[in-house]
Amino acid sequence: MSSFEVGLILGMALITFAIRYTLFAMGHKVRFSPVVAQALNYVPVAVLSAIAVPVMLMPDGEGLQLSLDNAYLIGGIAAIIIAARWRNLLATIAGGILCFFVWRWLQ
Repeated sequence: MSSFEVGLILGMALITFAIRYTLFAMGHKVRFSPVVAQALNYVPVAVLSAIAVPVMLMPDGEGLQLSLDNAYLIGGIAAIIIAARWRNLLATIAGGILCFFVWRWLQ
């Protein structure tokens, strides 16, 4: 790695640390507007969706695989249905994983 790359990584780490440390150290003094506070509630869902959806739709990383052979897609759809119906995190995780493994076993 070149010294430029090391400096770039250290700079990004410093900026990230400074932002997070400021919010944690001064968190009791920082107040967000209601609109920003409401928008921040959707950050975890957006981040997890950005991680999970590509894995569901492109498990091999080589293009969309929208078929019944894709156990990741079937398990993900099952997890979405369970989450929408029962709104229970443990049931969603267990149901999605169970559906994924059963679907793979049946193939």
